[in-house]
Amino acid sequence: MSFTELNSVEHYIIHQLSGVNLNNNGAQESKASYGATWAYKSAKDIQRGVNEVLVESELKSALIRLNPEISANPELADEIIYKLRAILIAVPQVGLVKANEEFFKWMCGERTMPFGENNRHVPVHLIDFDNLSNNTYVATNQYRIHHRETKIPDIVLLINGIPMVVGEAKTAIRPSVSWLDGAHEIHEIYENTVPQLFVPNILSFATEGKELFYGAIRCPLEFWAPWRLENDDDALAKRLGLGDVGKELSDLLNPVRLLDILRNFTLFSTDKKKRRIKIIPRFQQYEGANKIVERVKEGKIKKGLIWHFQGSGKSFLMVFAAQKLRRTPELKSPTVIILVDRTDLDTQISGTFNAADIANVETTENISELQEMLERDTRKIIVSMIHKFRDAKPNMNTRENIIVLVDEAHRTQEGDLGRQMRAALPNAFLFGLTGTPVNKADKNTFWAFGSEEDTGGYMSRYTFQDSIRDDATLPLHFEPRLVDVHVDKETIDKAFKEFQDEVALTDEEADALNQKSAKMAAFLKSPERVEKIVADIATHFNEKVAPHGFKAMVVTPDRYACVQYKEALDQYFPEEASAVVMSTTANDKPEFKQKWAMDKGKQEKIVDEFNDTQSDLKFIIVTAKLLTGFDAPILQTMYLDKSLKDHTLLQAICRTNRLYPNKSFGRIVDYFGVFDDTAKALQFDEKSVQAVISNLSELRGKLPQAMRDTLSHFEGVDRTIEGFEGLEAAQNAIRTDEKKDAFAKDFKFLSKLWESLSPDNILDLYNSDYKWLSQVFESVRPASDNIGKLLWFSLGAQTTKLIHENIHVGEVHQLEEFVLDADVIEEIFNNPDPKNAKKLEKILVKRFKKHAGNPKFKKLSDRLEELRNKAEQGLISSIEFVKELCKLAKETVQAEKELEDLIQEKTPQAALTELFLELKTDQTPAVVERIVTDIDAIVRVVRFPGWQDSNQGEREIQSSLRKVLWAKYKIKDQMLFDRAYAYIKEYY
Repeated sequence: MSFTELNSVEHYIIHQLSGVNLNNNGAQESKASYGATWAYKSAKDIQRGVNEVLVESELKSALIRLNPEISANPELADEIIYKLRAILIAVPQVGLVKANEEFFKWMCGERTMPFGENNRHVPVHLIDFDNLSNNTYVATNQYRIHHRETKIPDIVLLINGIPMVVGEAKTAIRPSVSWLDGAHEIHEIYENTVPQLFVPNILSFATEGKELFYGAIRCPLEFWAPWRLENDDDALAKRLGLGDVGKELSDLLNPVRLLDILRNFTLFSTDKKKRRIKIIPRFQQYEGANKIVERVKEGKIKKGLIWHFQGSGKSFLMVFAAQKLRRTPELKSPTVIILVDRTDLDTQISGTFNAADIANVETTENISELQEMLERDTRKIIVSMIHKFRDAKPNMNTRENIIVLVDEAHRTQEGDLGRQMRAALPNAFLFGLTGTPVNKADKNTFWAFGSEEDTGGYMSRYTFQDSIRDDATLPLHFEPRLVDVHVDKETIDKAFKEFQDEVALTDEEADALNQKSAKMAAFLKSPERVEKIVADIATHFNEKVAPHGFKAMVVTPDRYACVQYKEALDQYFPEEASAVVMSTTANDKPEFKQKWAMDKGKQEKIVDEFNDTQSDLKFIIVTAKLLTGFDAPILQTMYLDKSLKDHTLLQAICRTNRLYPNKSFGRIVDYFGVFDDTAKALQFDEKSVQAVISNLSELRGKLPQAMRDTLSHFEGVDRTIEGFEGLEAAQNAIRTDEKKDAFAKDFKFLSKLWESLSPDNILDLYNSDYKWLSQVFESVRPASDNIGKLLWFSLGAQTTKLIHENIHVGEVHQLEEFVLDADVIEEIFNNPDPKNAKKLEKILVKRFKKHAGNPKFKKLSDRLEELRNKAEQGLISSIEFVKELCKLAKETVQAEKELEDLIQEKTPQAALTELFLELKTDQTPAVVERIVTDIDAIVRVVRFPGWQDSNQGEREIQSSLRKVLWAKYKIKDQMLFDRAYAYIKEYY
């Protein structure tokens, strides 16, 4: 029997969850049937119509079972179901995330109804979280659902008749098929065509049997995450591709786990663009937060140290932990204190709490206010600053259910803060979180948080290597530039000695340190040196950063250097391209303060502008501010000209390691010479930390071998043959899917190196080979967008540029201002702006010209003319004109869709095959299929959008067609050539 998605991975998942073997006619194998476990039910046996999301009979039974008031009057269940249906129906109006958020409030028992005595409002329970065996758990497959279209997700998991998990199983019918193809199907197709199915969704997952990834609704695919198990014995086997995902599946999809994520680990937040987003935990956040909660519930060990690498989501871990601690009944309404670094209070963590609408959060910058809150016995989440504990009195509160979570715990070395915290809150639980490992010499930090019961002193570890493996963060590379401006070794050693790395220097302290070392300051800020560096920054940014759409940060020695760099950058870029973010003091000169003073609001505005892809702001210039707690995924390159070391250096460079579309690494351009000795710059007991950053030149060393590996797939192929003949020979060398995917794997690695190094001179040696390989890669890419997305990626900016150099120079194709689709038309209909109507009118005229000769579009064109005449004669109002125009536009979109469907029925290859069979003569070769395949392949490589309207495009296609018909197959029939060209023009 051959393997398909159905009989291998999909059936494996059902078997793993429920014990039912669908490959053996549904035989039930031994699996404990008590408690919270999945029972399999085939989709046809579930009582629901294809348009219904909820299994209402099952849900009604649960409502009666879990709510005494509804049990007494079962008809009340219908009222709840009507309300839930209303949320499902409202998706197109309110959006999927908002609908999901409202449905979650019902599922978590946060909604009430007047079902009590005298119409008293009582909570409504859809799920029993206390006694999980009170719920029903059904796993099913091939769950048919219809909204705009009919879709059939592979796996759906229902609790009390509510579909809470959707899964897509992919069988590796070819090596390049991966979990990403399944995730793409869920995210891009199902969520848009059947959004109602995802209104109650906790999470979705995708797997091909080797890796399991999951994500929340509307979560971009680059943020889907793997689910891993702590101390997994099979981890090595899985890394070698020898293990399956059975354990992870059973663990993530265990009802206990899913209901915990539903209730305690789901956040709804607002992003920078004021859009509602849903956040669920990565496995290290889930595991870390639950370890905190379990330790507090057990009550034996009063502390714990958590090291999770910079950028892997500590802020959310703290939010999840605080939320679950507050909701845990055994803890009797605890107080959770979040202590952040002194410069961070108004940034990342408090911002995360505020954006996520967490209830009962108080922020205080004042120790007396904090003391007052604790003396008043405030039972809330309190966010304050670590260093405020310098002034804390002993025994501020002796209660046991106080839990303190300290961010960047290594800072507690400062003035023995750990001991002062313990004295102020003698019975509290103290948990330290750090993004950098703690050295054994940091005795205060280990005394305050490290428990002897924990291996290596850490309660939870998530290292740099873990975060790279899971794509939670990106690798970091440093690039030494202008070595002649580096600070000499002796001076650096002296600077590092003076620089207390345990202290995050403020802007003013950085100034003071530079004044101490006047000789070094004079060298660093000499106008000639700064001018040389800024000229290099301008070149580097324009060549390596700007083409990819990324942005940069410039780190200078002190505040006065910030101003120097800003003035120098203004010589190369518009003034609005860079901004200085620093603080001013009472001692500053009035003119300095007037120009550079920055309040919280102004700083936020600059940060928002920096994060906006469309803004003109490309550089942020700093000396100490924003080196910690600053989260800007678009930041890819840091230009470093400052003495930093250990914790502070690691935190600073990790500003560049956040995930962002098409970003494959963070780059540090080192002008100071910090990385001239990486071991000295990053002195940690954990030697692995020195591997956090590598020299970009190491990538240069990998290029020759990567090129050889990729070219090895084409031994014996003559790469000097141009055009289709050359491409055909290359395609023949990788004829099978296995060979194509093996080539794609090597090319992907090579392409990443190329994009990272471009425009390095070393690439000139390999330019022609790389261009040839890129063209081969494009020509054999799978036609379906849903196959092999992990390997068959979109080419990067530099590669695309290279491919299109000297290929064709056609006319400039202006993109239409509007994409003409139903949403755009609806928007214009509801907001009849004359300017938009004018644009819409122009688009319709263009569309009608494009389809000239088609009777349907001729009629639509006549109606537009008639409508215009009416408007000109004043027979209809401007609003009526816009609304009629929108109706016409809707009909045009529909007509185009019908035409497209018709054309799709007659595929280009089918049309060409039909033509060749019709015109076949004794002189025509018999291999019609081969001719058609060759024409199809070469046209797909050469064509570009709008080629039919450009002389250059027509010449390219005609030349390619001649190569196949005349040169290769020796068919010199002009009539056949003309007819084939006409077909290509119509169908391609």
